[in-house]
Amino acid sequence: MSWLVSLLVLSALIFFHELGHYAMARFFGVYIEIFSIGFGKKIASFRMFNTEWRIAMIPLGGYVKMKGQDDADPSVKSYDKDSYNSKTPLQRILILLAGPAANFILAFFLYVFIALGSPGILSPVIGAVKKDSPAFVAGLESNDTVTAIDGKSVATWEEMAEIISQNKGETLDLTVKRGETLLHVSLTPKLTLTKSMFNEDIYKPMIGIGSAGVTHKLELTPVEVLKYATNQTIFASTMIFKGVEKLITGDVPAKEMGGVISIVKITSDATAQGWMAVLFFAALISVNLGVLNLLPIPALDGGHIMFNLYEMITRRAPSEAVLVRLTVAGWVILFGLMGLGLYNDINRLIG
Repeated sequence: MSWLVSLLVLSALIFFHELGHYAMARFFGVYIEIFSIGFGKKIASFRMFNTEWRIAMIPLGGYVKMKGQDDADPSVKSYDKDSYNSKTPLQRILILLAGPAANFILAFFLYVFIALGSPGILSPVIGAVKKDSPAFVAGLESNDTVTAIDGKSVATWEEMAEIISQNKGETLDLTVKRGETLLHVSLTPKLTLTKSMFNEDIYKPMIGIGSAGVTHKLELTPVEVLKYATNQTIFASTMIFKGVEKLITGDVPAKEMGGVISIVKITSDATAQGWMAVLFFAALISVNLGVLNLLPIPALDGGHIMFNLYEMITRRAPSEAVLVRLTVAGWVILFGLMGLGLYNDINRLIG
């Protein structure tokens, strides 16, 4: 059942992406021939709004087939009034941007729902204290609760960790609650070798404590809900952009890359944890789809945006021969990345 939910979630995210393209294209008067969820042979379809809506056999994506646009054969074009090619480069760019934008907007609203559900968040309660660390030397103990640092109140483990990680070698004054007693503890964070979220070896200021795993409900005002959703969407987008950058530069090995099996498995695992976890991973995957589709690969939205920017700047469209070669190269890159992700997924499954 959880696998079915994960496939439905993935299909819903693809649907919203393509719906963004569809809505903007219709706004500019482009005729939409096909709106498909999935690739390959269609298994169900119906007609509505003068468009064929279909579900195809391979649920690894989707597409909106606009009049005058064919990624399989870029040389096939139409310049009728209701075709994609008859629109200005700026209009075509807006149509292309609408898909990723729909994913970012969807992620924002998913984070809003998460915030309204009062998600659990780690409290700044200390668990293990590493021997000979700054915290150990300063006398911090398990079950101590950090309530403020240098007079600034902290309510979550994340807030506390952020302040410590930005330390430049200065001594910090921690206000600590131990039982019913408030203590003031002074310590200086120490540069420590640790792992980043991308599994890199990095040095950052730390005090040698671990979380006790205590959580509390995040109760937010309407304004704080919007701020939470905005910050989470920006953080997820930034994290994915950085991840792609580190894959390209080799800072993160290619074996860390996952494919559709990883997406389905993570969402499936989240299903077992409840609807809050499903919404969280759905939002993250939605941002992922938005970011990845903006990459300047000719087979993706980002590649088509590049072609149209070129036309806007030079006042002429790329030659048909160049367009065909770049599109073929884009599909090779795209299928290569999908194949690598699938290969890594299978390796993880078989250990």
